[in-house]
Amino acid sequence: MAEELFPLLEPVLAGSALELIDVELRSGVVLVTVDREGGVDLEALTQANRVVSSLLDEHDPFPGHYTLEVSSPGVERTLRTPAHFARAIGEKVTVKTRPQVPGDRRLTGMLVASDHDGLVLRIEGDPTEDRRLGYSDIDRARTVFEWGPAPRPAGGANKAAKAANAARATKATKAKNSPKHKAAGSTQKRKQVTTP
Repeated sequence: MAEELFPLLEPVLAGSALELIDVELRSGVVLVTVDREGGVDLEALTQANRVVSSLLDEHDPFPGHYTLEVSSPGVERTLRTPAHFARAIGEKVTVKTRPQVPGDRRLTGMLVASDHDGLVLRIEGDPTEDRRLGYSDIDRARTVFEWGPAPRPAGGANKAAKAANAARATKATKAKNSPKHKAAGSTQKRKQVTTP
């Protein structure tokens, strides 16, 4: 059903200067993902929602009730069309192949080339291995967002933080035990003497 909606929605959204990235159906939810040069804002998403909703009402492709969600692609983008793959050249991607394709079904690596028929993926962990896949071999594909540098191994920064905390604790203990602190903070008991 999603494949049937794509050609229906794509030209209408293009008329609003939006690119249709993906259409998914998930248990009563129609999820439409759109984008445009420079990204989409709330106003663009609202406009896309109106356009898609009107078109779906007009064509009524689903029996019963459904929920429509229109969103931007986010940092990890689904790759479906040759244009999507062409834009992702040089990025890290993950690909799940169809069951009949020989070799590993889940592949991750750098997308090094794409054309109208397929793509070339430089497999992660083996920079000498490039694998050619036709678009018909691919079940799902998306870009992979990497969250900054890898965390430092325990030690370096941790040791420095622990040393700084220990120095502060030592300084606080010394200040607490100083004569000035004792005189100011302690109460001396006096013996009361009565005279006859």
